[in-house]
Amino acid sequence: MSDLNDPRVFFAAERTLLAWNRTSLSLMAFGFVIERFGLFMHLMLRPGDADLERGPSFWMGLGFLLLGAVVALSSSWQYRKVVRTLKPVEIPEGYSVNAGPAINLVVAALGLLLLGYLFAN
Repeated sequence: MSDLNDPRVFFAAERTLLAWNRTSLSLMAFGFVIERFGLFMHLMLRPGDADLERGPSFWMGLGFLLLGAVVALSSSWQYRKVVRTLKPVEIPEGYSVNAGPAINLVVAALGLLLLGYLFAN
């Protein structure tokens, strides 16, 4: 529990959450690029080949997508843990403490949807 009675503690926790949000988005974008680049290389090297096999780039790309979703979920959970330890004086009046974690949960859900879409196709 914090003894500072300073709202900057809350804002530091929120900045950390948003930094993890950027990290999760970057991991997911990197995974998507890896997966699609593997598909592009397969099509360029074997023109006319209808059978697309799932190579290492497919699985690595999906792994990065899954890692990004897990990072978004875990950072939301960690932020909620920190906010529960703060005193009411440390949270500005009328400020929503749920907006950041909600955004992270939406990012995680969309990452998992993209993962499912890529896996199904």
